[in-house]
Amino acid sequence: MSTGKSLSPIKKYKRLLSAVHMVYRLVNSTYNLRELTLRMTRLLCQFIDASYASVHIINSENGKVELVAVFNNKINILLNKKKDLKFISAKEKKVAKGFVICEDNFIGLPLVADDNIGAIFVKREKHEGAFTEADLEMLKVVAEQSVTAIRNIQLSEEQQKIILSSVKFIGQLLEKHGHSFANPHTPVYFKIIEVLARKMNVGQDGLDALYYASVLRDAGAVDVPYDILSKRSQLTAQEFKVIREQPTKCAELIRPVEFLKPVLPIVLYRHEKYDGSGYPSGLKKEQIPLGASIMAVVDAFEAMTTERPYKKSLSVESAILELKANSGTQFNPEVVNAFVDLAKQKKIRKYLSFKQ
Repeated sequence: MSTGKSLSPIKKYKRLLSAVHMVYRLVNSTYNLRELTLRMTRLLCQFIDASYASVHIINSENGKVELVAVFNNKINILLNKKKDLKFISAKEKKVAKGFVICEDNFIGLPLVADDNIGAIFVKREKHEGAFTEADLEMLKVVAEQSVTAIRNIQLSEEQQKIILSSVKFIGQLLEKHGHSFANPHTPVYFKIIEVLARKMNVGQDGLDALYYASVLRDAGAVDVPYDILSKRSQLTAQEFKVIREQPTKCAELIRPVEFLKPVLPIVLYRHEKYDGSGYPSGLKKEQIPLGASIMAVVDAFEAMTTERPYKKSLSVESAILELKANSGTQFNPEVVNAFVDLAKQKKIRKYLSFKQ
């Protein structure tokens, strides 16, 4: 590695301070590992003046690379499939195991907490000049700061999984007792939610919120008396009033969990109707969050096409006609139109039986 031009102590200090500050800002504005690693690669290329940067994250259970974020000054991509991860180079594998590699045009540093949690890499083309000792020192500072950020997010995501598992367990207990209200989702439910949301240009944060909402939608049922949940006959006015309180109960249950804050409007307002006749707040039209409107359409379609002990299912065609008939009254017309367009696609059509 070239030593390059030596920096004065003051310039070196300013550069190091700037690196710490940039990573600090990155950490405090990023709340999931995918976004953090993607943004880290852009920061590395910018700050180390590199033409390529990547961040590898290691699975703590098997010690294998499970995620790679890449930036080459043109595209920023995330690789997390086995077919993509097969092409990790021998150099990268060596660094991921804890070795440091410093060459004129390549630097690889492991990210080490109690054990190896990943690695960062930067590359330059030959015409861009060799890395210097100052570049290596800078990269070490970034690596040290990044370790804390990555580990904190991993711990947070582990806590999220525990919370979600607890909520799912509650749902399974309710299902086991055979009540008719908080029925579990069918296997492809979220696939349909996802493709519909993407068609309506919902971003990744919105997709994450919809996923959690689909898991948590009936969490409030734990506060509903069992005799109401298990009732097969028509509910009384008082019993239906209790059922209408379920979205509010669900929101109260998850409100203390910080990472679930974006989910609250979806679970709280998914029973609102486009004409304002829904509950709990009588919202209408654009007052209803898009995520809640998306979930309302897919919930209704699933309910119509899924057979239950107390009702027969409708065909896909009949359910679509019902959605159209209630577009503009019960449902957001834009969401219904997007759903109907998707239903015409052969790839999506196979999901709509909800049996896969």
